[in-house]
Amino acid sequence: MNSEQSCISRRSMPFWCVGNPLSDPFGGPVLKPLDSLEAAEIIAWAGREGYIEATSYHDDDLIPWNPDQPEDDLNPNSAAYKKLREIKKVLDRGGISIHASICNMSGNPRFRNGGFCNPDPEVRRLARLKVERTLRIGQFFGAEYYVYWVARDGFEVPVVTQWDKIYAWLAEGLNGVTDYIESQGMTNYIGATIEPKPNEPRGHMFLPTSGHAVGFILGKLKHRDFWGVNPELLQHESMALMNAVLTVSYLCSMGKLKFLHFGSQIKAQFDNDFPPLAGPEGLKETVMMFWALKRLGWRGVCEFDCHMLRAEADITDQLNTRRQFIINCSTALDIALKLADRVKIPASGTNQVAADLASICQLGKLDGVDPRRKQSYTLYG
Repeated sequence: MNSEQSCISRRSMPFWCVGNPLSDPFGGPVLKPLDSLEAAEIIAWAGREGYIEATSYHDDDLIPWNPDQPEDDLNPNSAAYKKLREIKKVLDRGGISIHASICNMSGNPRFRNGGFCNPDPEVRRLARLKVERTLRIGQFFGAEYYVYWVARDGFEVPVVTQWDKIYAWLAEGLNGVTDYIESQGMTNYIGATIEPKPNEPRGHMFLPTSGHAVGFILGKLKHRDFWGVNPELLQHESMALMNAVLTVSYLCSMGKLKFLHFGSQIKAQFDNDFPPLAGPEGLKETVMMFWALKRLGWRGVCEFDCHMLRAEADITDQLNTRRQFIINCSTALDIALKLADRVKIPASGTNQVAADLASICQLGKLDGVDPRRKQSYTLYG
């Protein structure tokens, strides 16, 4: 990838992608769980080999969370404090920068009914403390962004949902993020984002699409310019039958596209999290997404947010199967960018379908397509 000519400035491979053991609701792990230091070694290898430049993490990807020790990251004698410094040494050796620090408010059973939007004020207090710890971890690593992954802030039963309060609770939580960044003098953060999701793990989420996220930022948050959106494309928006080209173009028009989470998805399904370009659909949509970004003049980080196919995991070589996953992701991104570069802006007045077909010919380098069939005639005397 020629980063000087691309709309993608850096590629980020997060801890949660590398360490994913490939379990699903119907089956347990295929690969053994990775310790965060093991995942860091693989990420550092990918950096040295030139496949990526950055990484991100959920706080729980790096160190366990104990709600009874909300500031263990500040204690030089704690296991958390020491582990974070070991991880940083490994990543530094690979030339890897930290793109984003993300608080996981999904896995712990305390957050089973939400984090920032939980009706229990004690759970909301725990969510705030966990987020503050995540922000401090990001400060230590020099992370550029904090990401609000909507996690379990959603609902299944409308009649028990406190509709008059949930968005005020959410605004309080996200305004608390910027308040804490300011009060602690955290100059490493250049922004924060909302990562919307229509469903899963809840039946419905409170910020299901990029449009919902932008509206919430502009209507509810104090530091509107600091906040933006990192859509997960093709996955999250495609789960709601949205289109990636529309999503990135809309976010660019609103000045809210901070960076991309990137993978592949079958529309209207559960969150597939396929590797980029993998699966039976999405090639054309993916290419046109990058074509639109280039035409719009956007430039930023592409962060992979996917995992290898469960079926392709090599349980006999768990190190190299994860390395190959990273190679596949970076290769797919490069393919998509190169294909996008082939597409030309159609001439004014061109029939829309003809223009679309011409772009497909450009993608495939198909020259001289002529649908006419030569007829042969036999004369009978």
